[in-house]
Amino acid sequence: MKYTHLFLLLFLSCCFHAAFSQKKQAVPTVAFDAAKRPKNLSDTALLELVQKQTFRYFWDFAHPVSGLARERSNVAYDYGNEVVTTGGSGFGIMAIIVASERGWVTRAQAAERMNKIVRFLYKADSYHGILPHWLNGETGKTIPFSRKDDGADLVETAFLFQGLLCARQYFTKDNQMEREVRDRVNWLWDQAEWNFFTRDGRDELYWHWSPNNGWSMNFPLRGWNECLMAYIMGASSPRYAITPQVYNRCWAESNHFKNGKEFYGIKLPLGFDYGGPLFFTHYSFLGLSPKGLKDQYADYWELNTNHTLINHEHCIRNPKNFKGYGANCWGLTACDTYDGYNAFSPDNDWGTIAPTAALSAFPYTPEFSMQALKHFYYDLGDKIWSEYGFVDAFNETQNWYAKSHLAIDQGPIIVMIENYRTGLLWKLFMSCPEVQKGLKTLGFESPYLR
Repeated sequence: MKYTHLFLLLFLSCCFHAAFSQKKQAVPTVAFDAAKRPKNLSDTALLELVQKQTFRYFWDFAHPVSGLARERSNVAYDYGNEVVTTGGSGFGIMAIIVASERGWVTRAQAAERMNKIVRFLYKADSYHGILPHWLNGETGKTIPFSRKDDGADLVETAFLFQGLLCARQYFTKDNQMEREVRDRVNWLWDQAEWNFFTRDGRDELYWHWSPNNGWSMNFPLRGWNECLMAYIMGASSPRYAITPQVYNRCWAESNHFKNGKEFYGIKLPLGFDYGGPLFFTHYSFLGLSPKGLKDQYADYWELNTNHTLINHEHCIRNPKNFKGYGANCWGLTACDTYDGYNAFSPDNDWGTIAPTAALSAFPYTPEFSMQALKHFYYDLGDKIWSEYGFVDAFNETQNWYAKSHLAIDQGPIIVMIENYRTGLLWKLFMSCPEVQKGLKTLGFESPYLR
């Protein structure tokens, strides 16, 4: 099957998010009437409302002890209410920065929440400074992601540090609270051993290591997919950096890295045919600015934009005639669906649309994303608008509308809309001296590099 490797990758990275049954809400929710949502908003007001409402997932619904983002809004597996997500918390940290900058919370409140988060992380389980995929939000102990995945998760940790470094660059005031945020981020950053995951100095970077199972997951990070951030963080590490050879001989060497073909008349430089799920264009690019970003393999603005355009065009053409698809209803990515969870894309399309796909694409396709946003909010809002923004997904052919929200889907909506509006997170992340050095080490060009 064409996507055999992709689905293995996604099962390791995020499909366990969905092995969860749709059970009762993890925390009782307040009554919410979607029918009373504001109408006739300007485009700017609608963007602000969607960002602010979605932010509630990371503020009101955050774990009360750790301040970290809960994995999802319904009970995950049989672990109860304590599961927090490492990568999703990185996205949530970036959302807190947006909230502070836009005045939804005060800067002092944001700094206080950040201090709660970094204090907790410093005491939480880690393995050579790298955190697991899931933590218990009360105790900081590892919750296994799968039977052998009970240790370090390099990719989730990379997404977490993407957020932490943005926070360090944002909280720059000379007061005790913000100094503590910066200091604790630096302590965590300084002790993360990225080069340990080259597995005894190989020219490869591995996703997992466990004190119980060692390297038995045996998953080298080969592109193209969502994992670029692990290489950026690895090359940027102040003490434990990887070499360019690891990037060129592992990430850039696979049978699904280079593409160069056209789909719906749109050229795709890298990746799977038709591009794969849209989260490939989001997760690593919440902080890493694709504008003007190039290396020997691709122009990443072109790559991400064209990937998004292929996804959009597929939903317009709608070859399987799913109900609801069109110019104002598009976006295929990994999400909950009527029979569990799946990683949707043009060649794995079963009629399920995830709002995060089109909304997190605002920087790439602002006109098309706004069309989708207005349809989701005004036309479908009675069914998919909630106290935490849009629900995870819907399938009109199946008359199915999710009740769930996932941190990894809610976070990119806030952050990428902000990057479209102001470039805030791109400016913060790309201002990190270590990141600039790491990008140069790997051979990248960017307008942000000095």
